[in-house]
Amino acid sequence: MTIFSDSRPATAQPRPQTSRMTNSNSRNSRPQNTRPTDSVGSSRSSATNPQNAQRNYERYLALARNEADRVVAENYLQHAEHYFRSMREMTT
Repeated sequence: MTIFSDSRPATAQPRPQTSRMTNSNSRNSRPQNTRPTDSVGSSRSSATNPQNAQRNYERYLALARNEADRVVAENYLQHAEHYFRSMREMTT
């Protein structure tokens, strides 16, 4: 009868924690004076520019027209509606 001291396979060994600590993309490594960005990489405040809002509105309408999947198209239309409302707020 053989008794094994460690019944876990060799591949199940935990990895060292150092990779998480040295990750340059962690939240703590971001400079404090920078603002978060949205999914297209621009500052969130750039949506207040009427030209950006118009461009994004038209872009999402075009994406919705070209999309075959109804659910995804509806998502694009909701994004377009957001920018439409932003443009309307800027004019009043």
